[in-house]
Amino acid sequence: MTSDAPSADGPGPETGPLPRRVPELDDKTLLICVGAAKCATSWLFHYLGTLPGVAPSPLKEVHFFDAKFPALALGDMEALALSRLAYHLDQPGDKAANLRARPTFRASLDRAQMLYDDSAYFEHLARLCGPDTRTVCDLTPSYSVIGAEGFAWMKRFCATQNARLRLLFVMRDPVARLWSQLRHLQQLSASNDAATKWPRALANPAIAARADYRAIVTALDATFPAGDILYLFYETLFREETLRRLCAFAEAPYRPAALSERRNETTVTLPLPDAAREALRAHLGPQYAFCRERFGAELPPAWQA
Repeated sequence: MTSDAPSADGPGPETGPLPRRVPELDDKTLLICVGAAKCATSWLFHYLGTLPGVAPSPLKEVHFFDAKFPALALGDMEALALSRLAYHLDQPGDKAANLRARPTFRASLDRAQMLYDDSAYFEHLARLCGPDTRTVCDLTPSYSVIGAEGFAWMKRFCATQNARLRLLFVMRDPVARLWSQLRHLQQLSASNDAATKWPRALANPAIAARADYRAIVTALDATFPAGDILYLFYETLFREETLRRLCAFAEAPYRPAALSERRNETTVTLPLPDAAREALRAHLGPQYAFCRERFGAELPPAWQA
């Protein structure tokens, strides 16, 4: 690599050798979905995987960049990487045969290597490529909270490859999205009783950051060219015209979606108490105002109720 190649050095988690350039990614599109949580990213993961020429990581959530900028993480992403690998190593059968046969096992091994070798991120994506692959994908909603510094480092890091970086951010009505997240946390642990603990959630910086569209969108707009970012809305995501926009952005042919399928749907169906609705709406009022100003007529009408 020439000395004037883009560098991942500068403000960020560390400085050091540049990532190795991976020729298999030359002229590919790297599509990174940076959020938001509880905005159908699991459904998007499966949909993108049906498109010719598109290869999402088998891990769905790679958790590479949020491990570099963990201040607002909801867990230890490096420990998660090791636990994923340990799970596969503990499965019955011949381990080498399992590794060859199971894409998620191979991807988990790649992710563990990223703990000590940043280039392993690109080498993992390269292994997804077949003869007709045009686009590789990393869909990790918690990238939304890595902040302006994290997005700037992501841009520099990905510029070390001869690939086109594209960012996707999906938004959902702020109150509905946050309530879905709180119900999901209750699904993970009954102690996270959403009906009684929602006030505590509002004071939690990591949860609050995921609801801060103003900070996320402002950071994305300031870091990446407008043509390299696609903003979509959960409420209109499943329409044909929206999916056609997504496919064009991903450089893939449009394919109709199985709209009846649900992925990673929260099973805790707790109604939102009136007191919580009023408090969440007041707390998130600045987010509604920002999105009305930033997105205008694109904003789904239900948001403006």
